[in-house]
Amino acid sequence: MDSLKRPIEEYDSVKTWFEGLRVQSGVDPAGDPSRLKLLEEFCTFTGLDPDQVVAACLLIKDGRETKISIKGRRAMAEKIAEFQAQRSDASPGERARRGNAIRSFLIHNGILLQSGMQI
Repeated sequence: MDSLKRPIEEYDSVKTWFEGLRVQSGVDPAGDPSRLKLLEEFCTFTGLDPDQVVAACLLIKDGRETKISIKGRRAMAEKIAEFQAQRSDASPGERARRGNAIRSFLIHNGILLQSGMQI
């Protein structure tokens, strides 16, 4: 299932992620295209586009995102763990890098997630 209706770089959440990487970390996202590839893989895995991944972690009230949803954040953390583990042929470091890329995307979009997060 193709969850992306347009190029991944055009989603607001991806723009926010890249801006955060540049400003907060001094990282040029263009220097590591694997980040976008991993996010695309995760979107395909979940069936959500990048903006929907972020929205799935938020409570919506009166049509507006109001705050982080504990259930939504927990569910997304579980999806990241599944995504990370699905590559049994990858080294432990590579599996961690896969999960960390998605956590970075969410953190830069205001959703705090930690590796192995338990709530």
